[in-house]
Amino acid sequence: MKVLIAADHAGFELKEEIKFHFSSFCEWEDFGTNSWESVDYPDYIHPLAEKISLHSELMGIIICGSGNGVAMTANKHPNVRAALCWSPEIASLARKHNNANILALPGRFISQEQAFDIINTFISTEFEGGRHLQRVNKINI
Repeated sequence: MKVLIAADHAGFELKEEIKFHFSSFCEWEDFGTNSWESVDYPDYIHPLAEKISLHSELMGIIICGSGNGVAMTANKHPNVRAALCWSPEIASLARKHNNANILALPGRFISQEQAFDIINTFISTEFEGGRHLQRVNKINI
């Protein structure tokens, strides 16, 4: 499974931990950042979201301090449905009901273990379709 990943300085450490933990079954395309040096998250999130916008089969994980900035940035792109998730239950619903294709994580508010549980749920949950499909199809403007 190929997963795109990006973070700002607040999410850098968690990004690296995620890549290591899931390396046995995920191929990573890392859009940065690559240090704790302060950066502007849109510089890393826009390229990731653009690629997912063009390749609907891909999934992404994006991380900043609260998860809000990266989610807002990613959701500017057509066909991107970035969901800010802080629990496995939220991640499950984001996939089942909203067909989320990018997981936004609040790096300063969840533990590494919580992040791993959320990611496991996100990548293993399928979109239910059905009545949810008509709603998802109304998201793009």
